[in-house]
Amino acid sequence: MTVVGPFGLSVQDRDLTRDVQAGMDAVEAALVETVKSEVPFITVTASHLIEAGGKRFRPLLVMLAAQFGDPYAPGVVPAAVVVELTHLATLYHDDVMDEAPVRRGAASANSRWDNSVAILTGDFLFSRASQVLADLGPEAVRIQADAFERLVTGQILETAGPRPSEDPLQHYLDVIAGKTGSLVAVSCRFGALMAGAEPRVVDLLTQYGERMGTAFQLADDVLDIASDSHESGKTPGTDLREGVPTLPVLLLRQTPVDEDDPADLRLRELLAGDLAEDDEAHAEALRLLRRHPALERARRETLRYAEEARALLEPLPDCPAKAALQGLCDAVAIRTM
Repeated sequence: MTVVGPFGLSVQDRDLTRDVQAGMDAVEAALVETVKSEVPFITVTASHLIEAGGKRFRPLLVMLAAQFGDPYAPGVVPAAVVVELTHLATLYHDDVMDEAPVRRGAASANSRWDNSVAILTGDFLFSRASQVLADLGPEAVRIQADAFERLVTGQILETAGPRPSEDPLQHYLDVIAGKTGSLVAVSCRFGALMAGAEPRVVDLLTQYGERMGTAFQLADDVLDIASDSHESGKTPGTDLREGVPTLPVLLLRQTPVDEDDPADLRLRELLAGDLAEDDEAHAEALRLLRRHPALERARRETLRYAEEARALLEPLPDCPAKAALQGLCDAVAIRTM
């Protein structure tokens, strides 16, 4: 058994392993070359997150989706570069908005330099992604433009917050669909499209990517509460400390207050306060939320998205790539346990 890509994705087929690894290696080399600038300082800042590593989840999906056509078609690797550059660019901007000091175990660009450098570097990566994209044809440009609009809209919705008349949970799911689901869906779409897969296959894989993007983000929400192993890449309870209402907290707030349960009352009291500076209160809230039924509801909701993604794969022909994509659904289940 060979492990390929992030999340412990297991692949038993040697040909698939070879194809995917060759594609990922080509993407990595292309990323390094694509961000080089005539201005040495820009090369340094643009290479910062590439050198920090990362899961390369989106390029992996491009490579797996391309297996339903010609995985060595000339547009496959450039398409993977486009989605990863777009993703990296959003990270530079996100770190500025979140005032994050660390990204992928290294100082964030805004921390190492300043906000202006981080924002402009993100813009530079967007411009380089556009240059690569232009060679893939007008349809690819349109697809990426639509996805980018959804991504930005999701970020704006998150920043603005839900309207008074809006369901906060639905608002949150809409934000995730825009910020995460859109680019993951495009990754699957580009892989299949550039490989020349049949239109029906392209459509099914796009829908699969949409749901998997949401499922993995919701799994991170569960991990932020449930995990002690830092599997999410963050210290457990980070969102809780920062007052970010993710899936478990939103589901808790949808649940009627149990006046006979002191733990439920105490948890709601803690969540209504400021946990940013109070370590004891934060630890208590984390402990109580781990025991609350809302966390199990969050697990079930996450698994629902993963199972919807799995169901979309059923009409596709049986092949190692299909098994690998199904394995990602299993990975969601493992991540939320």
